[in-house]
Amino acid sequence: MTASIKGKRVAFLATDGVEEIEYTEPRKAVESAGGTAELVSIKDGEIQAVNHLDKAGTYRVEKSVQDADASNYDALILPGGVANPDFLRMDADAVRFVRDFFAAGKPVAAICHGPWTLVEAGVVDGRTLTSWPSLRTDLVNAGATWVDEQVFVDEGLVTSRKPDDLPAFCEAVVERIAAQQPA
Repeated sequence: MTASIKGKRVAFLATDGVEEIEYTEPRKAVESAGGTAELVSIKDGEIQAVNHLDKAGTYRVEKSVQDADASNYDALILPGGVANPDFLRMDADAVRFVRDFFAAGKPVAAICHGPWTLVEAGVVDGRTLTSWPSLRTDLVNAGATWVDEQVFVDEGLVTSRKPDDLPAFCEAVVERIAAQQPA
């Protein structure tokens, strides 16, 4: 990756059940490109990551979503994991936070099961995206066009299917954030 996102702040919205590699690899990509990453969650303290369904590492929450404001960030990343987005989509503050990024026209990226939260936020209608295959029906029912591609960029929305897609996902995310025009 050659793009620089120095001075950009990126929120990672996640909670218990986040797929570890889908959080850690994009965070490394953001930080390696000069950006500042912040873990925003629906709970305080630490979140429990998973490796598929097995417990993995824990990560310190840096900001509660109820106190988070999209205007303080340049982009949002939604890692997957089966439980993580299911918990997030049931939290009104998390859903509001996601909607606010779309309303502001800021880049948003979601991988694997991450788009479930986008469905709840009501922001996929008329968009084209990819995800873990089991989300296809949910996305189509919410008005999206689903494609089976490693990474798909629809304006400011970057989506990918699974951990194997992380290199392409991370590259597309950093490029999209770098291309963002200042407000």
